[in-house]
Amino acid sequence: MNFSDRLKSLRKQHKVSQFKLAQASGMSERTFRKYESGEIEPTISVLILICNYFDVSADYLLGLSDNPKRN
Repeated sequence: MNFSDRLKSLRKQHKVSQFKLAQASGMSERTFRKYESGEIEPTISVLILICNYFDVSADYLLGLSDNPKRN
């Protein structure tokens, strides 16, 4: 899985709307939709915000690991 697939999967698992997650991350819903569609990649600061929101590792969110736990 790549970043956009993981992001969409996590959001749906946690039953969070794109709008709510965008608000919590301080970005527009349009920008968030672009992350989920793979149109754009997140900055490191946005990546950290999303990891903290879902309590997962960056490696997991980026598709580099199948283990969501943080070390």
